[in-house]
Amino acid sequence: MAALPAAPATICVYVGLDLVGDGLMKLPFLRALRRAWPAAQVTWLAGKGPSVFAHELAPLARGLIDEVIEDAGIGSRAGELLHRPMAGRRFDLVIDTQRRVLTTLILRRLSHGTFVSGAAGFLLSDRRPRLPYAKPKAMVRQMLDLIEIAAGAPARPDAALAIDPATETAATRLLPVGPTYVGLAPGAGGRQKCWPLENYIDLARRLADGERLPVFILGPGEAEWISACRAVAGARLPLQDAVEQGIAITPMLTIALARRLAAAVANDSGAGHMLAAGDVKLVSLFGPTSPDKFAPMTPVLRVLRAQDFGGEAMSAIPVDVVIRAVRELLSAT
Repeated sequence: MAALPAAPATICVYVGLDLVGDGLMKLPFLRALRRAWPAAQVTWLAGKGPSVFAHELAPLARGLIDEVIEDAGIGSRAGELLHRPMAGRRFDLVIDTQRRVLTTLILRRLSHGTFVSGAAGFLLSDRRPRLPYAKPKAMVRQMLDLIEIAAGAPARPDAALAIDPATETAATRLLPVGPTYVGLAPGAGGRQKCWPLENYIDLARRLADGERLPVFILGPGEAEWISACRAVAGARLPLQDAVEQGIAITPMLTIALARRLAAAVANDSGAGHMLAAGDVKLVSLFGPTSPDKFAPMTPVLRVLRAQDFGGEAMSAIPVDVVIRAVRELLSAT
């Protein structure tokens, strides 16, 4: 597949809306988009609702997105086909990340050079994948495919995330240079997705040896676990320490902390995606949910599934298997 004739100077990416979980999962797409076209002016068009990239995750989008348009009212009604959306603006490249045909037909009326969309099996797209093509199960992989189709080259989700110096300084204060830190994120949006806390505690105790220290990443929904985690010798709880020190708890802080970890273990959770955004070596634990759809994206990832150990519940994953996976990641260069 030939590449675009010239690097697009202006890019419009259409999404319906972005909540926090959506935004965290879309970070690899944003990083790959900027890596593919470092000089492009990127407009993020949320046609049907708000976008966290204009709010909670705006600091992370700095350098990746140049303009966010929320609640644009684009892509919902057949009557929109009678006029041109965003009249007066033209984009060299439009990437449609959704697959509703009516919405895609409306978006094609944007003034554009090249239009890329997976709707109707890429029937409405100016550029299409090589055949045979199988749509990936993971949303972020589907989005990365759109970049590859537009650019004619593999998507590389490794453009730098902007973490402000104050947040980096706070992360260094919370996890000072010296020990080898291993992150443990025992929470998740639903407790059925959580590996048992006692397993995390066992893992932390077996990893801690003076030079390696367990670091528990606990969110506000896991306050009842704080005392058990603090009881582990040498354990750090940086987010709780941050509260005591008056440091604001933000996704950027968690990502900055992730950059200070040698490896980490997490369930299928927002914390897992934040750790992955820090490019940490990650062991990702799955049971009732599918890693094909929801696995985080990080340069070194090891997925362990309960089903591979004879069960559906997270408790089926043995502690010995997880600790072996962590030690393998720690020893890998």
